[in-house]
Amino acid sequence: MGFADDHLIPLVDEGLGNSAYLVDLGDGRALAVDASRDLRTLRSAAARRGLTVAYAADTHLHADFLSGAVQLAADDGATVLASAAGHRAFDHTGLADGDEVDLGGLTLRALATPGHTDEHLSFLLLDGARELGVFSGGSLIVGSAARTDLLGADRTEELARAQYASVKRLAELPDATLLWPTHGAGSFCSAPPGAERTSTIGDQKRANALLAAQDEGAFVAQLVASLGSYPAYFDRLGEANRRGPAVLTGAPHLPGLSVDQVRRVLADGGIVVDVRPAAAFAAGHIPGAVSNALRPAFATWLGWLIPDDVPLVLVADDGQDLADAVWQAAKIGYERIAGHLAGGMDAWRAAGGSVATVGFLGAGAIDDRPVLDIRQDAEFAAGHIPGAVHVELGALPPAADAAPDGAIVMCGHGERAMTAASVLARAGRTGLAVLEGGPDDWARVTGRSLEEDA
Repeated sequence: MGFADDHLIPLVDEGLGNSAYLVDLGDGRALAVDASRDLRTLRSAAARRGLTVAYAADTHLHADFLSGAVQLAADDGATVLASAAGHRAFDHTGLADGDEVDLGGLTLRALATPGHTDEHLSFLLLDGARELGVFSGGSLIVGSAARTDLLGADRTEELARAQYASVKRLAELPDATLLWPTHGAGSFCSAPPGAERTSTIGDQKRANALLAAQDEGAFVAQLVASLGSYPAYFDRLGEANRRGPAVLTGAPHLPGLSVDQVRRVLADGGIVVDVRPAAAFAAGHIPGAVSNALRPAFATWLGWLIPDDVPLVLVADDGQDLADAVWQAAKIGYERIAGHLAGGMDAWRAAGGSVATVGFLGAGAIDDRPVLDIRQDAEFAAGHIPGAVHVELGALPPAADAAPDGAIVMCGHGERAMTAASVLARAGRTGLAVLEGGPDDWARVTGRSLEEDA
């Protein structure tokens, strides 16, 4: 058993595609690295080992989630470790390149690794002179390096060149050094990485195509070409993390609302977010509701499609974990959730509320109606129904007026397509239907081939 097996606990957020880390320092204290504001999993892991978080380190000003470091400082008395160049507006120990922190037997050394952000640090964990592993945040990740366009298109190439120097610097560590990135598979902060979330420096030198780039120019071209879209809320969370998220005094509260209370919220400009499965939404929902099925990706699509400055009402089925919905919202800064509809759609119908429906079609039911494919660019290019119109879900709200009435909307399974249909319906599009399944299901049922983009 090595250090990682005995002392390192990865905490994977499948929805955001990230990993936080809890390091057991061996004396009842722990180091948390890149913890999000949703600390439920971290708290459970710490409690199982009887640990108190003494240090909370952030590799960079995160764009995809609110940091939990301020909360850990308030609750556990943790010392926050972060880049001095980040100019955070709350108490922390500001570190620069080469600075070291004595963790009591182990040492944490800051390595300046700009590229993903200007102030980015990696943290090298040392046992004496031996390099145990490096928390690389959004610098070198498994199979790639994190994106460099979060500070604006005008700086993308400049930061990609900085990223080149940073990953080359990390690659100079001994081959046996463990690599513990924050961003990984499923993260919109990453260029497409492999399925593994941790690695070693040696393995990445052998397998990471970016590290094999012939020179800086080739690296930059390859990295920039791999960048897709990212959620709209990324543009505001970096500054929110610099200021410091508000400390929560308890679990977010979600009161039950009567039908009349829901109507008042809507009259004041509120939005209904329906977290039920796609099939339940299709069978009947409050007109104007946005479908966002409660699943690991809930926070991503909430932050991409719904404003953060309007009151929200959740509609759920019995047995759904509303606390999870509220925590997912809180970790990306959505705190204006007025409550949930008590009694769900049954209560709405009983009070005489109007109900809208969406057709939910099997893979063989596509006819001559237009097909709107709302998957990501890379997904569409890999294989789509011939003749399908393509608009990414995240780009759909401003393009909704141009979408045809009567379209069959599709994604990979049906959840995102139902979200898209609800966005289009809010914009006045009518006669919409959603494909239950994806292009592979269509190809299997019809026996026809998908088109691929060169």
